[in-house]
This record gives sequence, structure tokens and C-alpha cells, in this order.
Amino acid sequence: MRWLLLLLAAPLLAGDLVDGEMETRLVPGPLKYSVLLPEGYASESGPFPLMLNLHGGGGTRDSLGRMRKSFEDLWANGVLPKMVIVTPSAERSFYMDYKDGSQKWETLLTGPFLDHLRAKFKVRKDAQGTLLLGISMGGMGVLRFGLKYPQIFGALAALEPGIEPALHWKDVLPRHRFWRSDALLATIYGKPFDGAFWEANNPPSLALANREKILSAGLKIYLDCGDQDAFGLDEATEFMHQTLWKAKIAHEYHLVNGADHVGRSIGPRVREALEFLGKTLTPQPPDVEAERLRRALAPMKKDYFPK
Repeated sequence: MRWLLLLLAAPLLAGDLVDGEMETRLVPGPLKYSVLLPEGYASESGPFPLMLNLHGGGGTRDSLGRMRKSFEDLWANGVLPKMVIVTPSAERSFYMDYKDGSQKWETLLTGPFLDHLRAKFKVRKDAQGTLLLGISMGGMGVLRFGLKYPQIFGALAALEPGIEPALHWKDVLPRHRFWRSDALLATIYGKPFDGAFWEANNPPSLALANREKILSAGLKIYLDCGDQDAFGLDEATEFMHQTLWKAKIAHEYHLVNGADHVGRSIGPRVREALEFLGKTLTPQPPDVEAERLRRALAPMKKDYFPK
């Protein structure tokens, strides 16, 4: 595969927002993306953590510029560790490999694109140093990437993910997908629609199928949705939470009172998700008081909570 990087701002300076392109045959190319570099990038040796920030449906790499202030405020306050943040333009692809093989977004973004970024920027190559953040369609994408490839990504934050509250396509109701046309679904999942292919790429189903791999890798997971979500994604996010909870896959879940899919709640919610991701890079020391309580209760719990 031939790679081409076109940086529109040179040299790379501290705090720069730069645009790049990568030649590829896996999707209609070239792949366009934006990169936000932290203060000190030019002078520090690194490597820095790498975050893929996946945009929502109808978005482009330009969403990174609109989110820039949130990242920079958290860097300035010391809440978020310095990292390199990348947003690729992925159309309305669901970040998936299409059933007909015509577009392979998942293959590209979890493989050659990561290699490309690691070759061009001073970023970490380990899973713990490779993070995922996504909103709406991007939330769907980061769940799929993280739950399929916990050996590649150390943590994910999915806000109002555009998923369905079901494990099987036959249980998906029209109200769960009213904003998605049959034509769009056929483009990605095949015509006639392939329910088995949908299930193989459905985040709740992936959580169950890959449970042992997820637990072994120690993937950190953050879910968020507003309880007034206009697309009804609060039901879907709750289903994702319940699936993880029943499978005993650790995660953090926020159902935000009064929040919708857009509007004034988004900024604070993104910042909370970023704080979660930042903490995964700097693990907290043991909580001595909590551990003391667990030890004290263990004898009383052993008959009621068998392992």
C-alpha cells in the first residue's frame, strides 16, 4: 500500500492543528484526516498517547477543530495528559467493512492508518497508549473497534452511540432505526440485508462473543447518553450497559438527566469522557479504605455472592 502525507502546516509546532491525507485503496481515497498536537510536541521527545476521535454521522475531520478548545482547556488544567488526537473523515460509513467489500473502513482505521500515524507522529504503539473517543456514529465505531480489538486499544469512551438495543436483528424495531433508510442499511449490510453480518458487527453482541478477550486485555470502557436523546439512543445505551453489566465486564456508565443528542450538555459530557480516558493513562493508587471494607465484608458475603 502506498502512503502519502500532505501536511498543510509545516513545521509542526506546539498546539498545531494540521490536516493530512493518506492514499489507500481500502476506501474511496484519499483518506483525509486532522491532527491536533499538544503543547510541547515539537520540543519533547515523546512518545505521546494517541487518540482516535471518531466523528458522528454526516461529520468530517473538521469536527476536531470544533472540539479543539475542550482538549486544550483540559491540557492547560492538567486534567488530560498530553496526547496526539486524530479525526479521520469517514463519511456515513458506520466505520465498517461493507458486506460487499467495496469499502473497508474498519480494516483501514484499525490497521494501516494506525501504522501510518505511528510512522509520521511521535506516538505510542502499545494498546494502553492508544485510545478511542466517539459521538453518535463515532460512538458506534469506538465500541466496535474496542470490543473487537481490545489488544489494539486500551480504553474507549462512547457518547450516545448509534447502536440498536438488541442482540439479534429480528429484535430491532422500526423505532430503533427510524432515522436510517433501508437503502443506507443495504449499502453497508448487504442486499438483501444480512442479519448475521449485522450481528457479527453489533457492539452488544461483540461484548458477549469477545468477553474473555476483553477481560484479559483490561479494556477500559465509558458509556454516556442523555435520557432525552432525540433518536432514542438512551434505550440503546442502557441496553449496552446492561449487556456489559450482566457479562461482568467493568465499565463506567452515565445516563445524563435532561440531556439530548445535541445542545448545551454535549461540551460538559465530552469533558467528563476525556477525564475518564486521561485517568486510564495515569492509574490511581490502591484505595486503602475501600480495600479495608472489602476485607471486613468478605466473610459475610461468601455465602450470598459465590464466585
